[in-house]
Amino acid sequence: MTAQTKKRGAVENGDGGIGLGLAAFIANNEDLGPIVRHAFESGKPEALLHSLRNIVKMKEVEIEEICRLHYEEFILAVDELRSVLVDADDLKGTLSDENLRLQEVASALLLKLDELLELYSVNRNVGEALATLKICLQVTSLCKICNRDIAQAKLHSALKTLELIEKDYMQNIPLKLLKKVVQKQIPIIKLYIEKKVCGEFNEWLVYIRRIGKEIGRAAISQASLARQKDERMCAQQREAEECSHVGFDEHTYALDVENMDEEAMLEFDLAPVYRAHHIHIGLGLGEKFRDYYFNNRLMQLNLDLQISTLQPFVESHQPFLAQIAGFFIIEDRVLRTADGLLSESQVETMWETAISKVTSILEQQFSLMDTASHHLNVKGCISLLGVTMKKYGYQASSLVEILEKTTDKYLALLISDCRKRIKDVLSKDSYERMVIKKENEYDTNVAALQLEPIDVVPDLPYVAPFSASVPSACRVVRSFIEDLVRYLTYGSSMNFYDVVKSYLDNFLIEILNDGFLNLIHGRSLEFQQMVQIAGNIGVLERSCDMFLCHAAQLCGVPRRLLEKPHSGLTAKAVLKASQNAAYNGLITLVNSKVNEFMLQLTSINWTVEEAPEHANDYMNEVIIYLHEVVSSGKQIVPRDALYKVVSSALSHIADSIITVLLSDRVKRFNANAVAGIDIDLKMLEGFADDTYHSTGLSDLRKETNFKDCLVEIRQLINLLLSNQPESFMNRVTREKNYGSLDHKKVAIICDKFKDAPDSLFGSLSSRATVQSARKKSLDVLKRRLKDFS
Repeated sequence: MTAQTKKRGAVENGDGGIGLGLAAFIANNEDLGPIVRHAFESGKPEALLHSLRNIVKMKEVEIEEICRLHYEEFILAVDELRSVLVDADDLKGTLSDENLRLQEVASALLLKLDELLELYSVNRNVGEALATLKICLQVTSLCKICNRDIAQAKLHSALKTLELIEKDYMQNIPLKLLKKVVQKQIPIIKLYIEKKVCGEFNEWLVYIRRIGKEIGRAAISQASLARQKDERMCAQQREAEECSHVGFDEHTYALDVENMDEEAMLEFDLAPVYRAHHIHIGLGLGEKFRDYYFNNRLMQLNLDLQISTLQPFVESHQPFLAQIAGFFIIEDRVLRTADGLLSESQVETMWETAISKVTSILEQQFSLMDTASHHLNVKGCISLLGVTMKKYGYQASSLVEILEKTTDKYLALLISDCRKRIKDVLSKDSYERMVIKKENEYDTNVAALQLEPIDVVPDLPYVAPFSASVPSACRVVRSFIEDLVRYLTYGSSMNFYDVVKSYLDNFLIEILNDGFLNLIHGRSLEFQQMVQIAGNIGVLERSCDMFLCHAAQLCGVPRRLLEKPHSGLTAKAVLKASQNAAYNGLITLVNSKVNEFMLQLTSINWTVEEAPEHANDYMNEVIIYLHEVVSSGKQIVPRDALYKVVSSALSHIADSIITVLLSDRVKRFNANAVAGIDIDLKMLEGFADDTYHSTGLSDLRKETNFKDCLVEIRQLINLLLSNQPESFMNRVTREKNYGSLDHKKVAIICDKFKDAPDSLFGSLSSRATVQSARKKSLDVLKRRLKDFS
């Protein structure tokens, strides 16, 4: 459409403004609502409709133009398409010919392809069959291996094979029948393995309970050997320390290469436990087996804690405690090596159960024991049990506490037992000097007990200064020390030397010393026996230092500490006092025997008509007895004590004569009787003087000698035989010649003294004049003594 045509159309419309605006809106795709609203509001809808029609016509014209233009192009395209169609028909014919030729060629190839596809299918089926056979072969091979392992009791390996079959093959077994059989047999085999290992484990329970006692005994024996080795090393160390004070000894310090190896392990078989545990874990029953193990071992422990009623506990305590030790040594090994089979809490529970039961048993059994040696043996074994268990990490404080509770009872029993032994030793001794005829007897009874200061064996036979009770008593004391130290050593690390020293002191004072005092004061003894008792006490008093050294050595106390002031035993002074009591007993015994002889004084004829020429019989017996006293005493009794015994006897004899003269048994006596007493006295003075010098008692340089003990009776006899008795009243004469006389005693005796014998012809004797003068002097003395009184 040309521009003129458009312009003309607008003019023909008569309303060019509306048509142009409407055309602009339509061209811009804008909303025509405002124009329509405006047309109706202005009252010109017809103009709007007319404009719309014109626009429609204009669009139709444009469409026609466009269609015409496109049609021409379409015609051209159809022409081209027709030419292409001709070419397509030619191509189709060509393709048809080629297809016919291809079909003719490929028909043979298709037959080959079918054959190839069939071969591929066969190959796939064969591969699947081979894979199936391979899996089945592997499964059957594993089953065969499992059966072989079971037959060879390799249960853990068989279980591993079953696990492999279940995990890697069970789901992949292609044969249902084989799979069903395997699924059915696996639980049966597992149950068989479980029963088999349970049977082996039950056999092991029987075996380990039987072997547990040997294990415990071996462990306790090792602890005992270790203790002995420590004691031996301590003793060697003390010897080295003692030697270091006097100089170095090249042999003192030496390396002890003996027993340097570690203690041999206690071997016992735990393989059945390990196997059973691992197999149960493999079966998924690990917790069940752990409970089974714990319950069975706990039941065995309760059986082990039952003491035998067929044997006394003293005889059965060692196997009883060894069984307990072996049990917990085994449990310790299981705890450390069995990979969680036992927990520490379970072991602790069993240990607390055992300790509680053992403590209760020990309290009951200790209360029934009435022998110290039984206490000591049981405590020693319990102490070793505690040491052994401590080595394996168990706490044994309860055992130590129960042992500490029994200390007082043990000491009471030990002291009572030793008191009986001492009493028996002292009562059976004849208290005669011990005669040793053989060297081994000397070593046993003297050298081993250090009763003599020299180590050289003297000439045999050897007469010891003590009797048989001394070595026996020393052995009792030493055994007391050893038992006490051993008891206090068990389960104790404190320094108990002071405790041992105190008990030793009390033992020597209250038992040994009191035993001697009972002998001295409560038994009828001969002089020789009393002498020997005094000598025995002296030997034991000197042995106190040896006892103390022995205790110190056992307690590990250096000997140099015993050299400190106030480090000795009080018993030494007490025994010294008892020895003095024995000497006093000697004095009493001698004086008592002298009294028996002096009783003969009363049977003497005190009014004899003629003066005797010899000593009276009683004095002869007295002299003989005193010679025996001196002879027996000088070999054992110290010179001081012997001096006291003899001087006391002499004084007693003098007093006895004076007492007889003073007594009512002698009504009167004459000069002949006094002359006889004078002979007796001279004989006694000769003995006194000879003994004083021959025995070496004069070397003591005492203030008085033996003759001084007879001075009173000598002065009395001299006075009675004096021609001037009245000189007694002269102070100077009395102090010089009669200083020991008492005027009252003199008065009584003189009153009984008749100078002339009672004889019809007494006045006709040649001595009448002298006797008359002496009688007058004596009468004067009597009167003056009466006046003096």
